[in-house]
Amino acid sequence: MAGQSYSSRQDTYLKNQERGSQDLQQKGQEAIQNFKHFLHRKTPSSSNLVAFLTVFPLGAFLLGLSVLSFIGSVIGLAVTTPLFILFSPVIIPAILTIGLANLGFLASGAFGITALSAFSWIINFFRGFRVGGTGTDMEHVSRWAYEKAGDMGQRVKEMGQEITGKARESVRNDG
Repeated sequence: MAGQSYSSRQDTYLKNQERGSQDLQQKGQEAIQNFKHFLHRKTPSSSNLVAFLTVFPLGAFLLGLSVLSFIGSVIGLAVTTPLFILFSPVIIPAILTIGLANLGFLASGAFGITALSAFSWIINFFRGFRVGGTGTDMEHVSRWAYEKAGDMGQRVKEMGQEITGKARESVRNDG
C-alpha cells in the first residue's frame, strides 16, 4: 500500500510537472509573439533611419571637435602663461594670449553646444516630439495650402475690382 501511494504521488507529481511545463512553454511563446509585435511596431521608418545616420555622426564629430578645441585651448594657455609672465613688460603678447585663449574657449563652447543640440534633437525626434508643435503632417499642410489659395483668390478678385473701378473713374474724368 505504501508503494502504491508513493507511485500515485509520483504520477501526480509528473502530471503536474508536465502540465506546468506546457503552461510555461505556452507563456514563453506568447511572450515571444508579444516581443516580435513590439519590435515590429517600434521599428524606425526609413526616413528616421536616414535622419539618424546623417545627424548622429555630425553631432559626434562636433562633440569631438569641441573636446579637441578645449584641450588645445588648455594646452595653449598652459604654454603661453609662462611666456606671458616672462615677457610681461610687452603688452602685445599679453593681448594675443588672452585673445587666443578666449577664442579657443568660445569655439570649444560653441562646438559643444552644437553637438549637444544635435543629440537632443535626435533623441526628441526618435521619441516623437516635434519642436514648435506646428504639425507638419500632410493633412495640415494641404489644409493650409487650400486656405492660402482661397485667400489669394479673394485678394486677386478684390484687386481686379479695384483696378476696374479706377479704370472706369479715369475714363469718366477724361471723357
